[in-house]
Amino acid sequence: MALPSLSFLFIFTSFVFSASHSIPFIVIHGIGDQCSNLGMKKFTQKLSSFSGSKGYCVEVGNGSWDSWFKPLKEQTEIVCEKVKQMTELKDGYNIVGLSQGNLIGRGVVEFCEGGPPVKNFISLAGPHAGTASVPLCGSGILCIIADKLIKGEVYSDYIQEHLAPSGYLKLPNAIPDYLVNCRFLPMLNNEIPEKRNSTYKERFSSLQNLVLIMFEHDTVLIPKETSWFGYYPDGYFKPVLAPQSTKLYIEDWIGLRTLDEAGKVHFIGVAGKHLGISEEDMKKHVVPYLKDQTSAEDSITKSRFRMRGVNQKVIQSNMKEQSQNVEVEPSITPLLDGSLSYWWSTPFKAFIGELIGIND
Repeated sequence: MALPSLSFLFIFTSFVFSASHSIPFIVIHGIGDQCSNLGMKKFTQKLSSFSGSKGYCVEVGNGSWDSWFKPLKEQTEIVCEKVKQMTELKDGYNIVGLSQGNLIGRGVVEFCEGGPPVKNFISLAGPHAGTASVPLCGSGILCIIADKLIKGEVYSDYIQEHLAPSGYLKLPNAIPDYLVNCRFLPMLNNEIPEKRNSTYKERFSSLQNLVLIMFEHDTVLIPKETSWFGYYPDGYFKPVLAPQSTKLYIEDWIGLRTLDEAGKVHFIGVAGKHLGISEEDMKKHVVPYLKDQTSAEDSITKSRFRMRGVNQKVIQSNMKEQSQNVEVEPSITPLLDGSLSYWWSTPFKAFIGELIGIND
């Protein structure tokens, strides 16, 4: 019997080695979306096709409804249990977070006891430092009243228990109330001095790469620089602080500074509205961190080299100047349009109408 050729053995061995090093990924969608939606299916499938890695969209409860009305802590617990049960992830996996889904993903990284290790975290338009405005509703009288109501009562027990975005609404002029009564982001960002948890910091800073993608024309997140952990100073709505100028970074509450100084944080700006990423930008900024470790090594190294100069500029300038310093390439056709997800659904308007005792 003839022995297999050396070339065949090489190809076979390479295939086995590559397959054994393939890291699966999960996608966590944003508010008002669900894994069964065509857009989410297409997005996950394309990422998997481009990267050669198996991808899964992990649903939060029943999808769209729960993304609005289930507290983020409960949403995080649901995803935590799901990833622990997925045998495909047992050796480690990557996370791709979309908008609000980023906070759930970070919650899994920091809070999930006994979960499989997260390697790379790719964030698209994540409200990491909070947002100073409620999601878009519209121009009707109900929306106007609801907006004022939520801003006035956002830190009440009722709103915190029944409206997911209230868990990361951070009003600069109400920081004491936010720290005491907001039930998710202060814990996620280790903001409360007497309750800082070193385990959360240790887990977050163990990431191999943290990719933070900001959309230059994002009008959903206020300010848009929250996608990079930039935010307003306490008590004021201006200026927007660079991430490296915030207390979270300087005092290293969650390990962001540790990651950045190790060259593991990548601040990326792309053209487009909220989550409006194009196929070209996705291939350039997302896919390299989802590929097999061996095939992605060169791409990631080059990306780190490119972004290191950007990181230094971020430290030396305000956020307006940073946006100019970051190379922003024009997106072609967006694969997602996250702006639409943040318009309030009819059931949500009915909920607000019932809450304030009027109908639209």
